[in-house]
Amino acid sequence: MKLLVLGGTRFLGLHLVEAARAAGHEVAVFNRGLSRPEALPGIENLRGDRDGGLDALAGREWDAVIDTSGYFPRVVGLAARFFADRAERYVFISTISVYADFSRPGLTEQAELATTDAPASESRDGRTYGALKALCEAEVLRAVPERSLIIRPGLIVGPHDPTDRFTYWPLRAARGGTVLAPDGPGCPTQFIDARDLAAWTVRMACRGGTGIYHATSRAGQFTLGDVLQVCRSAVSAASDLEWVSEEFLLRAGVTPWMDLPLWVPEAQSGMLIVYCRKAFGAGLSIRPITETVTDLLAWAATRSAAQLRAGLSPEREAALLEQWRSR
Repeated sequence: MKLLVLGGTRFLGLHLVEAARAAGHEVAVFNRGLSRPEALPGIENLRGDRDGGLDALAGREWDAVIDTSGYFPRVVGLAARFFADRAERYVFISTISVYADFSRPGLTEQAELATTDAPASESRDGRTYGALKALCEAEVLRAVPERSLIIRPGLIVGPHDPTDRFTYWPLRAARGGTVLAPDGPGCPTQFIDARDLAAWTVRMACRGGTGIYHATSRAGQFTLGDVLQVCRSAVSAASDLEWVSEEFLLRAGVTPWMDLPLWVPEAQSGMLIVYCRKAFGAGLSIRPITETVTDLLAWAATRSAAQLRAGLSPEREAALLEQWRSR
């Protein structure tokens, strides 16, 4: 099959290209050439800007287009309409963050979507991210209602992750000492290795899958304690976990998800207990945590010593632990 990836040179896009190539498909990428274009040797790299520059693809057709880089409804609508008669399938990578209410566990794909008072906004921030993604989905469904596949992943993790929203924990374990851990070991968490998401997305696109699917680990499959124990076992440094209460962390101004990845307060716990029965019924599979952690550590060793983009600094972690013990 002929596949086109919009983006393709960062994180999930890289894994999608590798999954498509490994499956024997003909794959090309379309991007501005700003993010590591050298990362895809031997892949047709089409240069252009999806915002007003799609005419560079006129005269070409694909079996499926996979959109990994759509954040704003206007821009996604342009692409979906452009490819409506140039591709048999339009795959849009959305997010679990599209929902209005995460206070209850067990969300399905039919749950109420978030809304925004600024639907034309083209500013990426946490306040509007989910609602704008929901509007992007609406643009896709409007343009290709019968030939679209919308995938709502949870937290995507693995090699090439630029956010460090999982990578923090293996690297923190590797540093050793006392690790500040949030809430408790039984705290549920969900995530998906980018390679599992990529392989399944390519399979779904190539067999003509349509509809809307969550894509993350099974609800209740992993706890934060499971993840941290695997991280500790994967490194040579000795460490111990000190579990700190949610009440203390919130009072101390610790930001869930970014200061302490994989953790959200109980009031938003539904974000990490989302049902994915539909995707697993359609062949999604999740690799063991040990494999993700081991591969992340190997990839992280190739990176520069730049500061992590998520997680607590050693100094702040030490200060919080001191406050916790002296409360």
